[in-house]
Amino acid sequence: MHFTTRISQKGNPAAFTNAITNEYNEMDEVMFLFDMTAIGELLIDFTPLGDRSYRANPGGAPANVLVAAERLGKKTAFLGMVGTDAFGDMLEADLKSYGIDTSGLLRTDESPTTLAFIHLDEDGNRSFSFIRNPGADTLLTADLLDYQRIGLARLLHFGSVSLTHQPSREATFAAVQFARCMNIPVSYDPNLRTSLWPSLEEANEQLMNGLQLANIVKLSLDELEFLTGTNDLKQGSAIILSKGPELVFVTLGARGCVYRTAEGFGYLPTYDTTVIDTTGCGDAFFGCALSLLLDEKKPLADIPLSRIAEIADYANCAGALCATKIGSMATMPTMTEIEHCRAETAKLIFPDLKY
Repeated sequence: MHFTTRISQKGNPAAFTNAITNEYNEMDEVMFLFDMTAIGELLIDFTPLGDRSYRANPGGAPANVLVAAERLGKKTAFLGMVGTDAFGDMLEADLKSYGIDTSGLLRTDESPTTLAFIHLDEDGNRSFSFIRNPGADTLLTADLLDYQRIGLARLLHFGSVSLTHQPSREATFAAVQFARCMNIPVSYDPNLRTSLWPSLEEANEQLMNGLQLANIVKLSLDELEFLTGTNDLKQGSAIILSKGPELVFVTLGARGCVYRTAEGFGYLPTYDTTVIDTTGCGDAFFGCALSLLLDEKKPLADIPLSRIAEIADYANCAGALCATKIGSMATMPTMTEIEHCRAETAKLIFPDLKY
């Protein structure tokens, strides 16, 4: 796909959206350069090794989703900002090593790269402590975005961490609005990190703003309850669907996931793997689900619920495999690993689960 209307890295989307959209709609065949572009945070995850030792791993949910997609054969691009420090160098090199296009990754000397320290409990479940006041990722501005990396993609993905502060909030919503103008589907992970928000009221408002702009949403049970006021999976997922998305996944950790479309609702248990570290499991799930949805090459509304269930089962398996290793990006599974897990691994059954 080629645009005759010039899109520069330093262009306001309001100035050229209409012209580009007209060209886009007049094309007989769109040749996409990327399957998926993501915008958001890219940071260092300090993963505990024991004895107060940590390993510096690349992290950030939107980037994790791209790595998961790359491992499944997709071509991806990242939009974001890191510092002009050694951590920023490391992150840029890491994304390139996974095959992700980094031409939209910007650098700043105004603030260092964001750092996150991961804490694991005895079951491998994680929590985070952030060094981000501000972090380089929050300084991304709408006028610096490479909008062509959005227009050349089949899907745009974003999360809520880039919505916590300005100017990255404005930049994220500019990217999403641009994608919507181009009729490019949008996926969204609310990914609530309460410690990063000035208040829970502001978090709820901005997470809901993101929800209303997305076609595909993946959220945890905690996030479902935060946004809907209920932990009832049928009722809560119906509320989320009513806000605008066409497809909703709710991940339940070891208990699997539920999925909902206008056609219906379903539940699937996940696979019984040995859990070491749950960091990135939701991103592995979503990256796998989005990759398989893109393989359908049809509108979401035309994908039957039975196929959504199959996709959710693959995604469950991807998340379960991610949990068997320490880290996030390096733990994203290949399709061969997923197929082997589905064939050889039993599922976890919870008779008391209500859905």
